[in-house]
Amino acid sequence: MKILGIDPGLQVCGYAVIEADRNQLKLLEAGVCKTNVKLSIEKRLVQIAQDINSLIEKFRPACVAVEDLYSHYAHPKTAILMGHARGVILAQACKDGVDVKSFAATRIKKSLTGNGRASKLQMQRSIKSLLGLTKMPEPADVADAIAAAMCCANTI
Repeated sequence: MKILGIDPGLQVCGYAVIEADRNQLKLLEAGVCKTNVKLSIEKRLVQIAQDINSLIEKFRPACVAVEDLYSHYAHPKTAILMGHARGVILAQACKDGVDVKSFAATRIKKSLTGNGRASKLQMQRSIKSLLGLTKMPEPADVADAIAAAMCCANTI
């Protein structure tokens, strides 16, 4: 089963595609989709939708895994912008007929490290070890997308 993990962002969306087969996980591809910061927000959201659609068409995942929004952002504008990007991702996955699974950040961290408050570095080290990667996943957007996909795989 293929799972597409997405770390939503208006400027940078991390993505990762893993294949889960009998308790074995294999990373097929991971990277980032970037939007042009000079474009208006609506054009950037269209760009995100197109990128998500391309990933879904290319990999045909069984589901898309995304992190829930935090309920307590220090900067409310950040939460609103993040919500726009996440909403477009959810809508595009639904439009493409793909199930969406949402997970709290603490649940994702706990499923990989056993600690719901694990640091970014702990998460990267766990991902590297669990997937047998030669180096830690970077940037953080990619690591977060991989973690969301792996958490989803752990629930199936």
